[in-house]
Amino acid sequence: MDRWTELQAFVAIAESESMTKAAETLNLSISGVSRYLMNLETRLGVRLVQRSTRRLSLTSEGEQFYNDTRHVLANLQEAEASVSAGVLAPTGRLRIGASLSFCLLHLMPAVERFRQRFPQVRVEVVASNRYYDLIENGLDLAIRTRRVEADSSIQIRRLAETRRLLAASPEYLERRGTPQHPADLRDHDLLLYTLADNWNELNFKKGEERTKIDVDGIINANDGQLICAAARKGMGILVQPTYIIQKDLEDGRLIRVLDDWDLPRLTMNIAFPTKSQLPARTRLFIDFLVERFREHDYERVWTA
Repeated sequence: MDRWTELQAFVAIAESESMTKAAETLNLSISGVSRYLMNLETRLGVRLVQRSTRRLSLTSEGEQFYNDTRHVLANLQEAEASVSAGVLAPTGRLRIGASLSFCLLHLMPAVERFRQRFPQVRVEVVASNRYYDLIENGLDLAIRTRRVEADSSIQIRRLAETRRLLAASPEYLERRGTPQHPADLRDHDLLLYTLADNWNELNFKKGEERTKIDVDGIINANDGQLICAAARKGMGILVQPTYIIQKDLEDGRLIRVLDDWDLPRLTMNIAFPTKSQLPARTRLFIDFLVERFREHDYERVWTA
């Protein structure tokens, strides 16, 4: 039996969780798709798909095999397309992980432009404020705000540096006053992001002067959009990266506080698995995003 079709059938089942949908995708009969799957499992000597009357799901071995197989299929498909068409036409699914704020503000506009250029690429966005393991979760790439990756199998490509700022609404500052020194924050309502490193302490620096303030917020949340919404309503002073609040600052909804003091900055990177041959869609999107950041001069704006 055709091993190529076996792999195609398995990937189609894994992505649709349905024999019927997989059969429609491959233009095969349901029995044919089932037969290809059974032959693949027999050849490998392991169950890949858990069947039930209600749905199909991958076993743990199936998850691992899917993560490996989909890249192999995508590379083969792109190689065939390149030879037959004489041009690079990336296809397949691109799975991207990023925080919800980055997805809303920067990733989705970039994806829209990227798909205008490469319409055969399907994009799956995994929005999460925690850092998923790229390999275990089948991510092609992820956007992260840290300088290095602990896992040596992960490469990074730098996008931009960004400041972390304190800001509040004009209404809040009119009502409560504007702090003039980090120590004044003890008398203010703070809105804090709990997934930041050492989120309950603020380490300020101004020239040679250093000061650390232990803090707790009147509202603490694990998502930056919640923090921003509370700040816009005048509920307190937030601490957020510039890339999240830049539009609010430009439109006057938020005003910088203690701007002459600097908090530790964040480095935004693209993280992706180390491979000798990245799928064309992954490589092209990485290049596209780097160029987009350069064109918009984001680092200059976000570190000003």
